[in-house]
Amino acid sequence: MSMDTTENILETIRMIEEQKLDIRTVTMGISLLGCADSDSARCRQKIYDTVTTRAQKLVEVCEAIECELGIPIVNKRISVTPIALVAGATDDGDYVDFARSLDAAAREVGVNFIGGFSALVEKGSTDADLKLIRSIPEALATTEMVCSSVNIGSTRAGINMSAVGRMGEVVKEAAELTADDDGLGAAKLVVFANAVGDNPFMAGAFHGVAEPDCVVSVGVSGPGVIKRALESHPDASFGQAASVIKTAAFKITRVGQLVGRIASERLGVPFGIVDLSLAPTAAVGDSVARILEELGVERVGAHGTTAALALLNDAVKKGGLMACSHVGGLSGSFILVSEDIGMIEAAEMGAINLSKLEAMTAICSVGLDMVAVPGDTPAESLAGMIADEAAIGIMNSKTTAVRVIPVPGMDVGDEVEFGGLLGRAPIMEVSPYSSAALINRGGRLPAPVHGFKN
Repeated sequence: MSMDTTENILETIRMIEEQKLDIRTVTMGISLLGCADSDSARCRQKIYDTVTTRAQKLVEVCEAIECELGIPIVNKRISVTPIALVAGATDDGDYVDFARSLDAAAREVGVNFIGGFSALVEKGSTDADLKLIRSIPEALATTEMVCSSVNIGSTRAGINMSAVGRMGEVVKEAAELTADDDGLGAAKLVVFANAVGDNPFMAGAFHGVAEPDCVVSVGVSGPGVIKRALESHPDASFGQAASVIKTAAFKITRVGQLVGRIASERLGVPFGIVDLSLAPTAAVGDSVARILEELGVERVGAHGTTAALALLNDAVKKGGLMACSHVGGLSGSFILVSEDIGMIEAAEMGAINLSKLEAMTAICSVGLDMVAVPGDTPAESLAGMIADEAAIGIMNSKTTAVRVIPVPGMDVGDEVEFGGLLGRAPIMEVSPYSSAALINRGGRLPAPVHGFKN
C-alpha cells in the first residue's frame, strides 16, 4: 500500500472522527406517475406498493456501506413525485389519506423521512393543487415522516402571490395543529421559489417530473472539515482561503460520490447527483457559522458576514464540481438557525436578526430556514417573509425558500427545543408592522425581464 493511499485513508478517518464529516442523506427518488388512478383506494395502494418495492433494500444497503467504509450515513430518505400530480386523477375532497399512505410506506421500509406531499403552483393552481395545499396542516399533524413543499414562484413565471397568501395561512395552521410539539408541523413544510426536482434534503425534497423512474442521490455534510482546514491557514488572503476551501470541498464531495456510486450499483438504479450543500448540525464542531467566524467576523451577523458567505459558497461549489461530474440539488451552504450551533448562539445574543438572515439568503442555499418566530405572528407576516424570499430567488435566478415555525404560546426571548437534527432555536423578532394590504392584492407578481431568455 502506497504512503499516498495510506495518508488519504488516515485523513478520511480524521475527517469523520474529529471533524464531524458524514453523509447527511442518501435519498431515493421514486416516480409515482404510473400510480395515477381514478379509484382513490387503488391509487393509494399503487403508491404504497411502488414505494415499498423500490425502496425495499435502501436502508439495508446504506447500513452495509456504512459498515464497510466507516462513513456515517445519518439519514436514509425517499422523495416522490409531487402528490398533487398523482392524486388529481381521483375525485377525493382532500389528500390527507395520501399522506398517510406515504407515511405507512416509509415506516415499512425504515427510512427517516419521505418528501413529496407537494404542489407546483408558480404560474397558477389546479383544483388538485388547491386540495393538496388545504390538506397540508392535517397531513403533517397526523403523520410522522411525511414532509411537504410548495413551489410558489420561478424566474420564468414570477410569483403566484395568491398562493403566497394561502401558504402564510397554511404555515400558521400547521404549527397550531401541532402545538403540543411546539409547532413541529411547520418544520416539515418548505415554501419554495425556483424549486429543483433533484434535491435530496428534507423537508423540501420531491422527485421531479424530468427525473427517471428511480434514482439515488447523496447530500454531504462537512462544515467541520472546512473550518479545520481554514484553522491551519489563519493568515491566508481571500484568494488563498478560497483555495483551501476548494481543496476541502473536493475531498468531501469525493466521499459523497463514492457512497452514491456504490449505493446505485447495489440498488440497481441510476446515480443522480451529489448535493454539495454544507449541512450543519447543532453539535459543536459542525457549524457553517463557525466557518464564517474563522474567516474573520467576530460573530456571524457582523458586517462582512455576507461577503464571507459569498466566498464560502463559491469555493465549495468550485471544489465540488472538480470532484464530481453530476452535482445538483441546492449545492451551497445552509444557514439554518436551529440546526447550527453558531447560528443559535448568534441569534441568542442578538448578533443576527431576520433582516441580516434575509440578506445572506441572496448568497446561500435556500433561504430563511428553521427560523422560529412568535406564535401570534399574523399569517400575512409569514406570507410577507415568503414573498420576500421568493423575490430574491426570482430576481437572482436561484432557489430560495422559507421554513419558518410560528411556535404556539412562545414569544421573543423564549427558546424552543426540537431535539435531534432539528436542534433548538431562540424565538426571533418579526416586524410589528402589517403586510396584510400587500398580501391581499393576490394575483401574480410578473416575472423579471431576464426570465424571457431562451
